[in-house]
Formats: sequence, structure tokens, C-alpha cells
Amino acid sequence: MSALAGKLREATGKSATRKLRTEETMPAVVYGLKGNVNVVVNPKELRKLLEAKGRNALIELNIEGDSERSVLLKEFQSHPLRMGWLHADFLEVDSSKKIRVKVPVVLVGHSPGEKMGGMVNHILRNLEVESVPSNIPEKIEIQMSEVQLDGVVHVSDLVAGEGVEIINDPSDAVVTVHVEKEKEEKPEGEEGEATEGSTAQAGSEAKKDDGSK
Repeated sequence: MSALAGKLREATGKSATRKLRTEETMPAVVYGLKGNVNVVVNPKELRKLLEAKGRNALIELNIEGDSERSVLLKEFQSHPLRMGWLHADFLEVDSSKKIRVKVPVVLVGHSPGEKMGGMVNHILRNLEVESVPSNIPEKIEIQMSEVQLDGVVHVSDLVAGEGVEIINDPSDAVVTVHVEKEKEEKPEGEEGEATEGSTAQAGSEAKKDDGSK
């Protein structure tokens, strides 16, 4: 479990939270097992932790003036233009009880089918899994070197790790490798192409016009 320091905050509201948003501090909320807590954390330290351990890392949040809490990052808000984070929500978890979270699916390498004109279609980019917090995987990898042309990888083909159950329908396709179907050729006579019948009809009408002059 990775540790992150935090402090309790009493001030709330837009004006108060705006003052807290610096390079070293960021407002956050812990949705606790016995009530919610407003805190301040260091956004740089949080990002560094997640980059090293993954988005679903179990975090030991040490709140000054409060007890230690085992939390997961629920969601965060970032500035639309700058790289900084504005706010974070943490979810307190019981380390002995199973929870459900979404885990990213990562494609590793290339399929042999790509050299034969196949196109990779990554259908499910996240899968929902259930396990105790300490077993939640950072990601689920698919080795594309094992996926041939016209191959399909289903949820049932994947293993998320010991003690981890994938909740998605086992029959759902996660990734496929297929050659794209060519556009159907339009029948003759479309888009200005004259058929034998239309040419003969046009010639007959032209003769009628000459005879009437």
C-alpha cells in the first residue's frame, strides 16, 4: 500500500477551495465508511503515486489530526488548459471486503494479422472487476502477437489475476482483428453510366426529333 499525507480542512465553498489550489495543495473529499471528510492533499505527490502504482492503487491516506484510512481515487478534476489538478475524491474501503472497480485493458504488441491487411478494433477499453482492494490489478493486458487475422478475444479468454473476477459478460468481444469489407460496387447505369437500353432509347428519341423538323 502506498502512503499519502493529508490535512483536515474546515473551510469549504468556492472562495476557500480556490485559495487552496496551488502547486503544493489541493482540496479533496474522502467518502468514508462512517461519514465524509474534507481534506487537503499534495497534487504532485498524488500524481507521482498513481503514475508509479496505477490508477487503482490502494492508498494509505495519513490525515493529520485524524486516523489513517485505506482509500482509492474515485475521480478527479483537472484544469482544461493547465496540467494541474483542481480536486480529488477518495473512496474509503474495507481491506477485507470485495469492491467493484473498472480496470483499463491494454493491448501489447501487434497482431500478425495486421501485416495481412487486418484492422484492430479495440471494443472494450475498460472491464469491471471484483476483488478485495489489495488484489485490484493496475491493468489487464492482451498479447496481440497471439491474436491472428479474423481473431476475436472475448472476456472469457482473459485472466485478471488471483482472486479477481471479471464482471462483464463472458461472451462480450474485447478486441478483434479483421479485414475491412470493401464498399459494395454500385450496379451499372448509376452515376451517369449509360446502359445499352438507355442508349437505344436516346437514339430513338433523337430520330423522332429529326423527323419532326
